[in-house]
Amino acid sequence: MSASRTILIVDDDHELVDGLRMVLERQGYRVLRASNGQEGKAVIYNQRPDLVILDMMMPRMGGYPVLEHFKGKPEAPPIIMITANEGSRHKAYAEYLGVVDYIRKPFALERLVETVNRVLQNPDAPAAGDVKDHRPEETST
Repeated sequence: MSASRTILIVDDDHELVDGLRMVLERQGYRVLRASNGQEGKAVIYNQRPDLVILDMMMPRMGGYPVLEHFKGKPEAPPIIMITANEGSRHKAYAEYLGVVDYIRKPFALERLVETVNRVLQNPDAPAAGDVKDHRPEETST
């Protein structure tokens, strides 16, 4: 992987962030961190990361307001949402807002690394707000 690729991790769980940072840096990525959505938005605008790993639930500002803010904006990086939430409506809303993947905690680090590599190796990966709605088509019976 190229060391020029930058990933922002937005999560208030410092142990999780430290672990992810070590794994991603070993893959050759530059890793930035933010503890909440407000900080994350500022880092996105100031540092222009290639990818964001975003937690759903955080103090001050969670992940959804960040996704809502960047939906459809050309400066939006691809975003992977990570969460302990089990609700399918939450996943559907995150996908509507444009996440490139939605990963439930706890997750295997290999799963996250595979997703990061896939997104960063595919320059045509949709950014936040550009993902098509993946709900199954309704059929009439």
